Amino acid sequence: MASGIKLNLKNMTFLNSKTIIVLGIFTTTAFNCKKDNNTATAASTGTVDITSVIQSNYTGTTTFSVSSGNIVIKSDGLPNHKTPYWGVGNALYEDFPTGYHANVNTSMSAHNYSMTIPSKPGTVTAHEETTLGPIGMALNGVPIYNDREGGNVALDALTITTFDYSGAHPGPGQDYHYHTTGRYTSQDDAKLIGFLRDGFPIYGRKDTTGVYPSLDAYGGHTGPTQDFPNGIYHYHASNVNYLNTGYYVLKAGSYYGTKGTFTQ
Repeated sequence: MASGIKLNLKNMTFLNSKTIIVLGIFTTTAFNCKKDNNTATAASTGTVDITSVIQSNYTGTTTFSVSSGNIVIKSDGLPNHKTPYWGVGNALYEDFPTGYHANVNTSMSAHNYSMTIPSKPGTVTAHEETTLGPIGMALNGVPIYNDREGGNVALDALTITTFDYSGAHPGPGQDYHYHTTGRYTSQDDAKLIGFLRDGFPIYGRKDTTGVYPSLDAYGGHTGPTQDFPNGIYHYHASNVNYLNTGYYVLKAGSYYGTKGTFTQ
């Protein structure tokens, strides 16, 4: 699928010799979702190193490396699970949920995504709003988007009818991306979903104790997780049934830390 993609990672030290294949896609303009300027601002350095968790959990066609205190994760953006956007005849094809369908964006393709995040994420005093386009990367390399669409308007019921069982769809650039929880990422659980551009992890709706945690204004809190038993700031997917669709938004509002870059 992505065997022909070669990544130039010169001047970077690989975490190990293992190439992690991740399937990811992000939309710089998905559904007219525009990309931002990828400008990061100064932030305090955290005390928790996320490198080993990145190394252990990213899958698929992703590669990763470390350089100057940052982790660079690269992905082709294609999902490693079933979706109607693979097209009829593909081994990973499955139909849409009942009553759902593609819009004008009917297919997806491989991209060259690169997300750079701090190995020890820290907080900031001025929290930047998430914008249209990729705000993070799931463990399979698929880009994570917030709750907005083209024109910077909230997801509406019509747009949601283009989602597959994973709460995802491609944009006009054939760039597949997640907006919500779903069958192949996280449902009513505490699974690690991925990392946002500020380096902090995002989990499903529940905490490790099996309860729905109280979250701050950024959609997260500090505490232990199965991956960080000594505690780390981390996000959770919203526990609000969005528009009564059965989908739960992954992230809305501002970052807790300073966002890194996400390019293609």
